[in-house]
Amino acid sequence: MDCLFCKIINGEIPSTKVYEDDMILAFRDIDPQAPEHVIIIPKNHISSANEINTENSKYISHIFEKIPYIAAMLNIDEHGYRIVNNCGKNGGQTVPHMHFHLMGGRGFAWPAG
Repeated sequence: MDCLFCKIINGEIPSTKVYEDDMILAFRDIDPQAPEHVIIIPKNHISSANEINTENSKYISHIFEKIPYIAAMLNIDEHGYRIVNNCGKNGGQTVPHMHFHLMGGRGFAWPAG
């Protein structure tokens, strides 16, 4: 499989790891949109939110269980943070591996853009 994030998981492409366990990996985004910008991915390849099912949803649940811990590690838990998932081409997904952007360290306006 020629997946950028799978290659990062396997150590074929270097990353700046923030958190890792047997189910997920969190690493710094190479083009940060906030002072703290981390990508969180399941170690099981799931192409997008459209592929979440009963067999793999435990990885997504685990990500959301760990987000508060990772946010505290980054010292963004107290003032708040944004969690973003892009699904498909029109949704802005550029890497076909399910992932979440955890961003903080600044205020965010809504609507974005």
